[in-house]
Amino acid sequence: MSQPDDPIITSLHNPRLLAAAALRERRARTRAGRFLVDGEREIGRALDGGFALVEVFVDPVAVGADPSRRALVERLRAAGASIIQVSPGALARVAFGDRSEGFVAVVAAPADSADLEGLELPPNALVVVLERLEKPGNVGAVLRTADGAGASAVVLADQVADPWNANTIRASLGTVFTLPLRTGSSAAVRAWLARHGLRIVAARVDGEVDYDAADLTGPTAIVLGSEAHGLTGAWSDDEVLSVRLPMLGRADSLNVSATAAVLCYEARRQRRQAGSDGRTGAGND
Repeated sequence: MSQPDDPIITSLHNPRLLAAAALRERRARTRAGRFLVDGEREIGRALDGGFALVEVFVDPVAVGADPSRRALVERLRAAGASIIQVSPGALARVAFGDRSEGFVAVVAAPADSADLEGLELPPNALVVVLERLEKPGNVGAVLRTADGAGASAVVLADQVADPWNANTIRASLGTVFTLPLRTGSSAAVRAWLARHGLRIVAARVDGEVDYDAADLTGPTAIVLGSEAHGLTGAWSDDEVLSVRLPMLGRADSLNVSATAAVLCYEARRQRRQAGSDGRTGAGND
């Protein structure tokens, strides 16, 4: 994969390497409008989702003769990403954990993440709304579930967790790049859902009805609250149907990502029975 004149960076004090390593911190990511992605699968999905990869640190030893990794290098070059060859030790400076697939990318954060109005929904949309979730891994797990269940989009209301945190990206298996994702205040998200005619179904410990008694066959927004405090009062009026998951043991609730899985796949089951099953994906104007 190397070019004859491409130097391999070995110094841990290389300026480009240090600038990338700073993106481990949320403040630096926000300031730069960039974030890190490591892993062959995740970087490939960032390309699939049309994200702009600014530069990619590549360990040629890890890439070796592996056909899929070499193919990714060619995809990166074709996409216009700057390929920076580094030693294994230098790559470890920016990588997360002990994965040794040989790639860490610097990716530009999307400019439209707060543009709810620019998100075009299909007629029978299924949207997952996460209010004030704090743990990036939970956000990523819900994204993975929403993708698997054919949801149209995920919206972070009153966002707390960073969707570009490495734990979000990894837990989502890279679907954070391919499933439409937006952010907004709870008030703005509610107004947007109303304009699109989505029925709001909120998961609460003290919900009015069991989850499988709710009609999820039409345009629906499934709303889930933070791990510690649940949903705020923004989702507590007569226009919101609250549902509960029966808990037959001592715990009073499931993890938010497990709750999302139950509700998303219940929606899929109902839609299949009603003849409206299938991918309900959204697009951009």
